[in-house]
Amino acid sequence: MRIVIAEDAVLLRDGLTRLLSDKHHEVVAGVADADALLAAIAEHRPDLAVVDIRMPPTFTDEGLRAAFAIRSGHPGVAVLLLSQYVVDRYAVDLLGGDIRGIGYLLKDRVADVGDFLRAVDEVGAGGTVIDPEVVRQLLNRGRRDPHLHALTERERQVLTAMAEGRSNASIARTLHISEGSVEKHVASIFPKLGLHADRDTHRRVLAVIAYLRDTAG
Repeated sequence: MRIVIAEDAVLLRDGLTRLLSDKHHEVVAGVADADALLAAIAEHRPDLAVVDIRMPPTFTDEGLRAAFAIRSGHPGVAVLLLSQYVVDRYAVDLLGGDIRGIGYLLKDRVADVGDFLRAVDEVGAGGTVIDPEVVRQLLNRGRRDPHLHALTERERQVLTAMAEGRSNASIARTLHISEGSVEKHVASIFPKLGLHADRDTHRRVLAVIAYLRDTAG
């Protein structure tokens, strides 16, 4: 996979470059700001851009705005965003459009090399990866929202596990319930979030996204 890395911290950028290169990915450019990122995307047309949300000069949302520009001008380029903290607006903005080839990870996740590399592969292949800690924090914040009372406590737990990419069998082991119970909870979650069977959509991903949008809205 051909990758561009946008990260202003030199040590982290170099570390990511070595890590990805060791896994036989080709890092075609490593840059420190959003303008250089967009130029690198236009020049190299990579498969994936790994982008820090906060970059110079203001260290607020330069990376996020650059990601939107990439998705608009180069829709074939997948984007994996990295953030130091969970910020509701970033998660909701990121998930507001086409979710294919989109990822949002906390930087702490990079320290778990296996998780990070799996996210790179998944997003680069057109999948969607949302950091489970992002989901957990937003779900907890959402408890105060009266619009979120449709889901039971157990359904919230199942949904959080779904966001981690767990199978029904894995969710059952984690929550110490039967796999049949998990299936019933999942079947109950979908209609509560207005998600109906469709061959062209992935309802497990859309359930998480719908809930995050409602939570942060």
